[in-house]
Amino acid sequence: MGDSEKFEYENIYYGLEPEVGRLRLTAGGIGWKTPESARQNVVFATEFRKLHWLRVARNHQLRVTVKDGGVHKFDGFKKEDFEDIRDIVKTLYKMPLEPKEMSVKGWNWGKTEFQGSHLLFNVTNREMFELPLTQAIGSNKPGKNEVTINFVDPGQPVVGSNKDVDELVDITFYIPGTVPKEADEEEGAVRGEGKEDGEGEVNADAVFYETVKSKLEMGQLTSENIVQFQDVLCLTPRGRYNIDMFQDFLRLRGKTYDYKIMYSTIIKLFLLLKPDEIHVLFVIGLDPPLRQGQTRYPFLVFQFVRDEEIDVELNLDEETLTNKYEGKLQKTYDAPTYEVVSTIFRALTGRKVTVPGGYRSHHGAHAMKCSMKANEGYLYPLEKCFLFIPKPPTFIPLLEIASVTFSRVGAAGSSSRTFDLKFNMKGGTTTYQFSSINREEYANLEEFLKLKKIKMKSDLNEDAPVTYNEMDIDEDEDETGGVDGKRKRRRTEVDAGPKGEGDEEDEESPDEDFVAPDSDSDVAEEYDSNAGDMEEDEDEED
Repeated sequence: MGDSEKFEYENIYYGLEPEVGRLRLTAGGIGWKTPESARQNVVFATEFRKLHWLRVARNHQLRVTVKDGGVHKFDGFKKEDFEDIRDIVKTLYKMPLEPKEMSVKGWNWGKTEFQGSHLLFNVTNREMFELPLTQAIGSNKPGKNEVTINFVDPGQPVVGSNKDVDELVDITFYIPGTVPKEADEEEGAVRGEGKEDGEGEVNADAVFYETVKSKLEMGQLTSENIVQFQDVLCLTPRGRYNIDMFQDFLRLRGKTYDYKIMYSTIIKLFLLLKPDEIHVLFVIGLDPPLRQGQTRYPFLVFQFVRDEEIDVELNLDEETLTNKYEGKLQKTYDAPTYEVVSTIFRALTGRKVTVPGGYRSHHGAHAMKCSMKANEGYLYPLEKCFLFIPKPPTFIPLLEIASVTFSRVGAAGSSSRTFDLKFNMKGGTTTYQFSSINREEYANLEEFLKLKKIKMKSDLNEDAPVTYNEMDIDEDEDETGGVDGKRKRRRTEVDAGPKGEGDEEDEESPDEDFVAPDSDSDVAEEYDSNAGDMEEDEDEED
């Protein structure tokens, strides 16, 4: 057997590739190539560090570890091929082929170890499984002593296969205890047991989490960071994130969560001014959505201060700006932060940024304040859709609306200052209900729906809904007679009585117009458009 000889094996897999190919072993190295797609990979013999033989899911594997820590796997060998390949490796590469036993105990506790871009899980000093971190899209800490590694989202298509296959979505490690602060994160392992927190020690889960994140960062260093936006407030999901923008993807880095988002998954962009005219909302639509545990986020809602400016320089040369981005980006920016962010997103994703159209609320804003179940927010009537933000972000295309139903509008004897709105979607299976809309918004909303030729109806089946002024007249008449008049006179008499009795009566009397705000929402900090009306009515009653 000479060094000039070559040896070939058919039906061999390379790594996670779904296709089989031909493996060729020569003195110069190992080559693999598929007959159909002509995909190939070559590992040079000068880079070899170790060669192992082990049993895997797809029969037996020849694993090649190279000097930079990388691993190349060739699956599909038969058991009886071991002796021949052992002799070939010894002759051509002057290296031993080491058999490696796998752990089959089925335990779920053990020891983790990092080798290059791979994470090994060992049980009783034997490898149980290996995770390629190059396939991971993010990592986060869902709880104390827990670290989750997220892989391909289930909403994404499987590359190279049209069939339904099983794939790893995410995996969570429970890592208690502490490790010495000087522990080697690259080569060392994070053990299940540990000492009590003390001086010179850190939590083992924190070390593990930072090591995983560093591996993800190393995989992203193949593309240079174009620009970074620091400490950006995100309303949905709640938190502050650093946004690192690369040529093909962006990375969200928060205190707990770390995500990699491909630009190809961004399908919508919105830039919306809040009714307070102080903040600007930048909304990103994703398909497939971002996941945090079992929760999915099809929209990301970021908030910027309108008057806040930023001065940044893009990490791109003039040739790239001119040729690749066709002048859509500048080398430097000194402008409001929301303008810079939206401009760079539009250029890198190739998506149009949607802004409010001609609709104006009663107060001249682009949106109306309302509630969706227990969540307060803003409903934006846009040119092609309705958008409710910040929580839960709800996208309602105008073309899919069958009709709009108004509730509690113009009811006889009603003293309600708000009405409800329900969108009935085509197909009859989906509806969206919004409540606590100021009745002053009815006229402008009705005009907008007529302009868009959307069918409207009322729960009361009235031909002409009562206007705002007519509702005021009804309330004035109620004060002079009827049941409501008696109730208000009685309340006046109570107010004129002793101070202690009046206070007790006021505490027990229900407030019909009170709407409990959502404790998780920051919308309560904004001005309340109903506040003025409520003060006027209280003055009239006094």
